Amino acid sequence: MLRSSAVVVDEDGTVLKASAPTYALGLVRGRELVDPVLTEMIDQVRRDGQIREQEISMTRPGYPTRTVVARVAPLRSRLVLALIEDRTREHRVEAVRRDFVANVSHELKTPVGAIRLLSDAVVEASDDPEAVERFAMRMKKESERLSVLVQQIIELSRLQGDDPLEQADPVSVDDVIEAAIDTSSIDASARQVTVSVQCDGDLVVLGNEGQIAMAVGNLVKNAVTYSPTGATVAVTARSLDNFVEIAVTDQGIGIPAADIERIFERFYRVDPARHRSTGGTGLGLSIVKHIAAVHGGEVRVWSVEGQGSTFRLRLPRSHDLPDEDEALVAPPASRTPEEPRALVPASPPSESRTTPTAITAQHQEERP
Repeated sequence: MLRSSAVVVDEDGTVLKASAPTYALGLVRGRELVDPVLTEMIDQVRRDGQIREQEISMTRPGYPTRTVVARVAPLRSRLVLALIEDRTREHRVEAVRRDFVANVSHELKTPVGAIRLLSDAVVEASDDPEAVERFAMRMKKESERLSVLVQQIIELSRLQGDDPLEQADPVSVDDVIEAAIDTSSIDASARQVTVSVQCDGDLVVLGNEGQIAMAVGNLVKNAVTYSPTGATVAVTARSLDNFVEIAVTDQGIGIPAADIERIFERFYRVDPARHRSTGGTGLGLSIVKHIAAVHGGEVRVWSVEGQGSTFRLRLPRSHDLPDEDEALVAPPASRTPEEPRALVPASPPSESRTTPTAITAQHQEERP
């Protein structure tokens, strides 16, 4: 009936009763207490009869560190009762929250500080029109970066509170890709980057159209931003059993093997200096990962430094079945796949020529 794990110890320190989690946590082995901190607490309670509570960090070779809270009290004259609660998950969540707040504070501080310094420079150079114009343009760039950062923080917070599968709708992959390319069309034209698209027929996924469009849009924007002038970005969509895979391939700088495992972390940047020049915030891929997870999908990345990257977003496919009466009259008409709107560049280098580094941001729970 107790929520906590329980251990009952006699006057000799022998364990009389222990619940199963205490063995799994490594606190008890056979009839003996293993953890020295818990043993010392029990000895102190036995001596003075005072109830004690303490947080214990447990480290075992080959196992991650666990944090438990032990509450020890006398039980009759000869016995001592210890109640142990595993607080490891709560500590991890709190650590993530602290890191997030610290990162947000740091990221906001940079553009705000830059705008303040630039405003002071404008005041001091009020008699120099060229300097005023130069500083004003810098202020505009920093303010735009600040606006994007705040907007992405708001989007990420809103995504964490929504469950798109509670009221899921069929979403056209064609429409999502078209919206994503339209969003990045100005940047692509400025960098002379060609975006080609090829989709296998009328593909439909299940979820929230706005969130899926945001995820694909972030992938396309990254591909355009980090591609050299005159390069080609390929966006393809195909059906894989019960999933639809949307792949975005670029011919950009690629991702170093040492950084590829962390690119989906919030605020993580492969090259901070380059992110400052391109206006990156380090939140785009984190948003993509979260959207994929809450939709029951996943996002994968293939990349070789200097050769480009391919991001693959997989989402559950929507199976639209015909009405029962229509099925009795005639089978649903087959549709011919649309012709590709542009030629797709060659696929990434095969594994026979290079050994690509890949990582998967797995979904939290696979949904039908």
